[in-house]
Amino acid sequence: MVKREITPPPLQGPTAKEKKYDRQLRLWAASGQEALENAHVLLLNSGPGVVGVEILKNLILPGVGSFTIVDETDVVEEDLGINFFLTDNSLEKSRASETCKYLMELNPDVNGHPVQHSIQQFLLDPNVLEKYSLILFVAPSGHSTNSLDTVSTYCAGKGIPLFYIHSLGLYSHFSLQLPDSFPIIDTHPDPASTQDLRLLQPWPELKDCMESKTRDLDSLSDHDHGHVPYLLLLLRFLEDWKQSHNGEPPTNYKDKKEFKSFIASRARTNNPEGGEENFDEAAAAVLKSLNKPSLPSGLREIFDGASSSQLASGKTPNFWLIAQAIKEFHTKHDSLPLPGALPDMKAQSKDYIQLQNIYKTKARQDIDEVTAAVRRREKENPIGQTAPVDRKEIEAFCKGAAFVKLIRGNPILTSTSNHGDTSSAPRLAFSYQSLKDEDSLLPIYIAFLAHDAMLQDDNQTRPAEHNDETTLKSLQQHTQTIISNFAAAATTISKDADTDTPQVQADMASRVKPVLEELVRAGGAELHNISALTGGMVAQEVIKVVTKQYVPVDNT
Repeated sequence: MVKREITPPPLQGPTAKEKKYDRQLRLWAASGQEALENAHVLLLNSGPGVVGVEILKNLILPGVGSFTIVDETDVVEEDLGINFFLTDNSLEKSRASETCKYLMELNPDVNGHPVQHSIQQFLLDPNVLEKYSLILFVAPSGHSTNSLDTVSTYCAGKGIPLFYIHSLGLYSHFSLQLPDSFPIIDTHPDPASTQDLRLLQPWPELKDCMESKTRDLDSLSDHDHGHVPYLLLLLRFLEDWKQSHNGEPPTNYKDKKEFKSFIASRARTNNPEGGEENFDEAAAAVLKSLNKPSLPSGLREIFDGASSSQLASGKTPNFWLIAQAIKEFHTKHDSLPLPGALPDMKAQSKDYIQLQNIYKTKARQDIDEVTAAVRRREKENPIGQTAPVDRKEIEAFCKGAAFVKLIRGNPILTSTSNHGDTSSAPRLAFSYQSLKDEDSLLPIYIAFLAHDAMLQDDNQTRPAEHNDETTLKSLQQHTQTIISNFAAAATTISKDADTDTPQVQADMASRVKPVLEELVRAGGAELHNISALTGGMVAQEVIKVVTKQYVPVDNT
């Protein structure tokens, strides 16, 4: 009886969600998508409110978990011309409810919640912001500028990211307030910069592989000689170099140039190709691969901050636990955990796979050592954790340790901020010096601060119904006050600011004037194309913050 062949089961294809979000999964992977789907974004909307809706649109399409819109106004005729998520049937209905309804049509996986309250009324409950993972505050807030200060203070205390957004006429601006300690492990650096072959610190398994593949290098056939992986060639020739250089590798440019020539001299040229690609790869890798490991400045700052006080504060405890463990690893081995990735190179498949396994095994061993240190510290530091640190989190930190970034967030500066606060002085001084640059974009920022200050005085969300000349004069007065405050802060950093004449500040104010004129012309109105562009830019930064991947803008 002939034995019947069994048809193998079909390979499982991508899920419906993977198909739906295929492109973005290539950018931030499943972990980033999970973070996005767990996020609940709050939009505190005011003014025309178009830019806030455009931001939400760009978060709903990739699948943000939930959003809430707080907007006290009803839909009016003016809204229909600039807000694409309203229809004629929306007139005189709640703008929050109507925009929420049409936004949810973009993605049925997303939950939306409208709230028709003023921002002040919404904030009466002191615990109302607890459930949100990120807050969008849209200007012009006018009499609710104090509400912005309230939200900013709350977010700073709770570690909730906050965006403050302006869009008026042809200009827009946004600021980002991050928690005091905001770590980003997956910064997505250039792959070429992440290669760590550890050629100056080879471990026994790598040395053994090199010896077995290059022991009889000169007696190999042309085919085998031309397929020895270049990193093994580098290791082999490094040993030869050290024998004639007191055991030292090439360290300066002159030595490395000589070492490259030495490698080139060992290549065979009497073959049909007239040379060997693997030897060319080895020579090209000398300058970037033969460097002693150094601790990046950003990681050194993290190591310096990885103290017990950080752990006791309860801020990102997992991050600081892992940072302490990697600091311990670095102190012991004078190197960071091996990432374990190999670049492409000319080699036979079996040799390349063998090298891959050697590097991956070493990387796993390093991760195991760091994980053991984390587990030990979990027992030593009772910080109220409900579960051990996930090994995947430890692994991600180990692989990207050289490129981890810790951002120190700062409160958003508003028209009502205390410009005499010493903690704000460096930023104000920087802004003041930047205003001296004719190509600086700071005049836009100053103009929006002046606009907020004017609305605060008028207790309005849009400019009062007086003539453009009076409005412009009021804005210029506020601009001069802001520049003077910036100059006063600059003197605390540099005494050079004391020598600035009134004409210097007048020149600064003159560069702000064209922006003020446009804000006056706009009369508190948004242009949809500007708000749509701004919405895309802000949404991009929101995704960076929510997923904790890539590096967001630095505050302003």
